[in-house]
Amino acid sequence: MKPIRTYLFFLAALTLLAGCKHKKKPLLSGEEPVAVNDFIDFFPEVKLPFQFADTDLVKKESDSLRISFKVFSQFVPDSALSRIFGKGVKPQFFPMGKVSVPNQETYVFVKSVSSGRYSGLLVCFDKKKNFIALMPVLEPDQNSLTQQVSGMDKKLSVYKIIRRKNSDGTVNEGKDVYILNSAARNFMLILTDPLDDHPSVLINPIDTLSRKNKLSADYTAGKSNLVSIRDGRKPNRILFFIHFEKNYRECIGELKGEAVLKSSTIAEFRSNNDPCVLQLFFTPATVTIKELEGCGSHRGVHCVFEGKFFRKKEISKKKKN
Repeated sequence: MKPIRTYLFFLAALTLLAGCKHKKKPLLSGEEPVAVNDFIDFFPEVKLPFQFADTDLVKKESDSLRISFKVFSQFVPDSALSRIFGKGVKPQFFPMGKVSVPNQETYVFVKSVSSGRYSGLLVCFDKKKNFIALMPVLEPDQNSLTQQVSGMDKKLSVYKIIRRKNSDGTVNEGKDVYILNSAARNFMLILTDPLDDHPSVLINPIDTLSRKNKLSADYTAGKSNLVSIRDGRKPNRILFFIHFEKNYRECIGELKGEAVLKSSTIAEFRSNNDPCVLQLFFTPATVTIKELEGCGSHRGVHCVFEGKFFRKKEISKKKKN
């Protein structure tokens, strides 16, 4: 009998260990608050490089994996979500994967579903599991001739690629690459290859105006993204023109106006005739724009006025003899 008892003891011990090892993950589909560790643990760890395609987003998911808007907005501010989806819209979310950098950031890839619309999102948390930034990285289009992929490489660069099959059998490819800018709390565009060989010409309507103010310059982030600053009517004002293109021209934003200098490095745009509120943060080499309120009439639905732009060196004009 002793061998049988020993066998039963080890069998029970193994069962107990297996139960501990495969601890059941909590459901996040309800309305009750959850701990941040449970939220992040809900995402499966993935190895880099990690990539997914537009076809992956439209696949049906198990309801047991659903993350409710109530739970998701515990850890991702509603203000960040409303800038992407619009106010009052409450998508459902599904985990795709996470990348954990030891003693640094954690990146989670999320699928969102709202009224039949699908998006791939990337959310970044700091080492204390506090929210840093949110970025849409892929949204399937209705064009049967295009294919989109997104992901992260081993250097933690985030990329978006779109391929288009042309009528002559050739294939065009466009690519944008981003990295996290923790200080600015956003993802910064560092490389862009346009989908078309001959992108449309960007015309700057304030190009010829005076630029005596030390902030007056052109700031760029790729060929089709521009923040142009010129002298205002008064010393405490600046004129600006902003044009940006995201997701391979699927989302375009443009705004021209006059901003008030709140300090030597911060300007703010407000207008009685426009609900849009923007702030511009200057350094000697950059300007960072941030949308504070309702600029939807000046841009597409799934993008906002934000990002860092780098100052272009002014080409001095030689005097003619």
